[in-house]
Amino acid sequence: MTDFSIATWNINSVRLRLPLVLSLLEDHSPDILCLQETKCPNGSFPDSELRKSGYEHIEIHGQKGYHGVAIISKLPLVNVQRRDFCNMGDTRHISAVAQAGGRSIRIHNFYVPAGGDEPNREINPKFAHKLDFLEEMKTLHSEMERGDGVSSILVGDLNIAPLETDVWSHKQLLKVVSHTPIETDGLNEVQAKGAWVDLMRQHIPPEEKIFTWWSYRARDWDISDRGRRLDHIWSSADLSPALSDITVMREARGWERPSDHVPVFARFSL
Repeated sequence: MTDFSIATWNINSVRLRLPLVLSLLEDHSPDILCLQETKCPNGSFPDSELRKSGYEHIEIHGQKGYHGVAIISKLPLVNVQRRDFCNMGDTRHISAVAQAGGRSIRIHNFYVPAGGDEPNREINPKFAHKLDFLEEMKTLHSEMERGDGVSSILVGDLNIAPLETDVWSHKQLLKVVSHTPIETDGLNEVQAKGAWVDLMRQHIPPEEKIFTWWSYRARDWDISDRGRRLDHIWSSADLSPALSDITVMREARGWERPSDHVPVFARFSL
C-alpha cells in the first residue's frame, strides 16, 4: 500500500505568496501541489526556490498578470498537456501523468473563468466565456472512462459552488455568479458526462457545509463566515475507494497576506 497526497490552491499570485507556498510544502509535504491564478509568465515562475524544497518536477502554464496554472511535484511528470479552452489564449489548464502506487494518474489542473458580476451572457461577455468554458469541459472524460487504463484526478478553482451547502446562503446567492442554476447545472453535467467523482463530498456528507473561499471584502471573514466552495477535487471512479482523507485548510485564510482561497488536500492509500 502506498500513500499518495495531492493539494490544490488558488494562490492569487505565486510570487507575492511564495513564502506561504514554501511553508505549506515544508509543513504538509503533499506529493503534488496544483496552483491556480499564478499570475506569472513562465520565465518568471519561482521554480528554483520550489526545487530547493524537494519538488524537482514542475510544469507551468502562465501569462503575465492574469490566470496561470502550475503542477509542482515530488514525482516525475510525463505526457504534459496544455489545452486552450475556448481558444482565448488564456492559461487555464494543464495536465500531466504521474506514477503512484503502481498506477498511472493523469492530473488535470483547472482555473475556470470567474464570470464577472452579472449572470447574463447577453450583456456580460465574461459570463458567456464561463458558460462556453463549461460546455467545452463536458467533452473531458476521465482517462479510465475512455478506456486508456489511466486513472484521473481533476482539481482546481472551478469557480462554482454547486450544492446548497457549498455557500453560506443558498437563497441569497441564487442570482449571484458562482451559484446560479445555469452554472451549477453546467458543472453537474461536466461531472456526470466525464464520470467524475466529487471526492470532497464523498468524504464530507452533502448535509455539511464546506467553504474554500472567503471574500477579501469581508470585514471579519472568520466570524461572518460568508464562504463558498469554489475549489474542487474530483477523480475517476477507480480511485475513489482509495480516498482516505480530505482536508480543507481553513486556517490558511487567516495567514498574513493570504489568498482568498485556502488549500484543499486529498490523501489516498493506493
